[in-house]
Amino acid sequence: MSWATVIIFLLGIANFAINRAVFDRGHPLFARLPQASQTLGQRAALASEFAVLFFALLLSVEGWPGYAWAYAVYTAVNAGAAWLILTRRV
Repeated sequence: MSWATVIIFLLGIANFAINRAVFDRGHPLFARLPQASQTLGQRAALASEFAVLFFALLLSVEGWPGYAWAYAVYTAVNAGAAWLILTRRV
């Protein structure tokens, strides 16, 4: 297992934790949605997060270590958006 794969895996764990924190916080925008929409939105977000992580890991294992940098940028943008939501700046 290469260093890029390990980094992407650890960043993937962070991204799932970020998503969970955003959904558990109870932002007013989410609270206005019906429960069915909230559930569907959470599942869709986790499924898309898994797909991004899966393909980043797949490309990294196949010899494209540059995707570790791309996934790190993705994680930073995701963390920035979560910070805006969690601090109620959005």
